[in-house]
Amino acid sequence: MNKEKRISILSRLRENNPHPTTELVYTTPFELLIAVLLSAQATDVSVNKATAKLYPVANTPAAILELGVDGVKEYIKTIGLFNSKAENVIKTCRLLLEKHGGEVPENREALEALPGVGRKTANVVLNTAFGWPTIAVDTHIYRVCNRTNFAPGKTVENVEDKLLKVVPAEFKLDCHHWFILHGRYTCIARKPRCGSCVIEDLCEFKEKVE
Repeated sequence: MNKEKRISILSRLRENNPHPTTELVYTTPFELLIAVLLSAQATDVSVNKATAKLYPVANTPAAILELGVDGVKEYIKTIGLFNSKAENVIKTCRLLLEKHGGEVPENREALEALPGVGRKTANVVLNTAFGWPTIAVDTHIYRVCNRTNFAPGKTVENVEDKLLKVVPAEFKLDCHHWFILHGRYTCIARKPRCGSCVIEDLCEFKEKVE
């Protein structure tokens, strides 16, 4: 895909959604960090239901640490992999208090050192909480970038590297959210909704569906 077409796609997505953001509900960087940590292999809807009950009771590292692993499990047991996630949440809260004064560090290396936090989670927190022009690549973004030929790659890392190279600076901050929402609601896995897609004429997918 050439540069002009990529810019047209990004411009159209921006026009369609000028101020995109995550569908996870949060009010602080810490709440976002925990929500993203819980969202691995789970839907944002299921995470929001759990945190709507958890955060009014405990929404700081110290308060969640007081709940303990079993206490956290009670709030997140409706989410997949809740046992290991509860352990990671507690370990992360402990580390935040011990090493970062209870604050979420605005630093990739420090974020990735937290239990259950990988590159994707760190990217989301840096982008959404702190306004960094990072591009987190999940399954939706990976699919959209390969299917449209916007930034094809064999791995998530390949796609991220390509996006960082080909997305102009003015679009980098919001690119992650445009693509994730596009993949979640339009360019869906089994049968993409090409007929209602705002970038259909620019997309290079050969097997378009009406």
